[in-house]
Amino acid sequence: MTSQPAPAPPAPTPPASLSATQGGAGPADDAPVVIGDDTTGRSRAASRWRRMRWPLTVLVVVALLVVFLAVVRPPTSAAPYAPDNPEQGGGMAVAEVLKDQGVRITHVTTVSEAVSAAGPDSTLLVTPNPSFFADDQISALNRTGADLVVLNPDFGMIGGVSRNTLDSTYGETDAPVAPQCDDPTARAAGDLALRPGLTDTSTAEDGVRPVLCWPDGLGAYAYARLDFPDRSVTVVTDPAVLRNGTVLEEGNAALALRMLGHHEDLVWLVPNPMDVSTGDDEPTPAERGQVNELMPPGSAPVALVVVLAAVLLTLWRVRRMGPLVVENLPVLVRSAEATRGRARLYRAARARGHAAAGLRASTADRIATRLGLARSSDANTVVDAVVAATHRPSQQVADLLYGPPPADDAALAELARRLDILESEVHRP
Repeated sequence: MTSQPAPAPPAPTPPASLSATQGGAGPADDAPVVIGDDTTGRSRAASRWRRMRWPLTVLVVVALLVVFLAVVRPPTSAAPYAPDNPEQGGGMAVAEVLKDQGVRITHVTTVSEAVSAAGPDSTLLVTPNPSFFADDQISALNRTGADLVVLNPDFGMIGGVSRNTLDSTYGETDAPVAPQCDDPTARAAGDLALRPGLTDTSTAEDGVRPVLCWPDGLGAYAYARLDFPDRSVTVVTDPAVLRNGTVLEEGNAALALRMLGHHEDLVWLVPNPMDVSTGDDEPTPAERGQVNELMPPGSAPVALVVVLAAVLLTLWRVRRMGPLVVENLPVLVRSAEATRGRARLYRAARARGHAAAGLRASTADRIATRLGLARSSDANTVVDAVVAATHRPSQQVADLLYGPPPADDAALAELARRLDILESEVHRP
């Protein structure tokens, strides 16, 4: 008596129909036979969407919030001495009065922008720099040909714009004092309590002598004006004349408006501490237009937030860093514990289709082995053999072994119970 070859699990593809069974009873030809977990591209996409919808929703909300803030942000800033800063340390009060008087103000933050915007018949205001200007940057500002007004400069800036006719020093004042000079702008301002910090170092060979105003009685001055052949330079050591919080004290407003209102065009430089430009590498107007078209204003912060969100999302989605490490288990795990653990994973993932497919495949494999079926047997052959052994209707057997996945946990438990009964009937003598 020859032995049968070892049977195999059911074929991975369902048959179009099942063969006729004993007594002529058989399943309908158009009855679907479903194997596996019955997932489709649409169902898998829906499952992924359910897992990802909350992170994506949060990311979209953050992106929309950033775009909204970038678009509707108020036209003000918090930069000290800025013409759009309404706070105590800003310069918005003076800027608004100058605009009402017909002065066109160009707000810039780099030396290259100032060089591009300033020129003859214009005024270039340089507000206090939180760091310092390099020598080549000071030279670039001098070459603009614009009348310079410099507030609270450092010693390098004082020497650079005055051609070394002025130097910095220390001085104090306790009360408003008269300008004590013949400069029309200073005489219009009257008595002021400006902090002095300038001293005259000019010589006869220099050709230009500074006009110094508001002395402290010890050789220090708060205001200096130099008239060069191509431009004028005004240096004020106390920026209180420009700040919103102090511009209304004594004659500060008169001094600020007269210094900055000589020309219709005023370039207002609020230095960026990180600026290293000099204007030598300034792009052409055509190149600036192309850059503006590609990167509209406010796009840099939005791009930074989007990149940061993408990095955080990537870190959140990463499950492990580096290659997998194979490690021996410290203890042996019983098969029952492994089965229960796998079942809990299926339950947590709601993978009832995978669980049902595993139960059906195992049952069909054991039944096929018991009935001595060949490894190449298909679903029709397995169902016919089970029907012959159990005398069950073929449609019922097909639904048990190859039916659709259960809809809920109760249906999955019922399927397991019915498969166990079916297997016991096949083993029955």
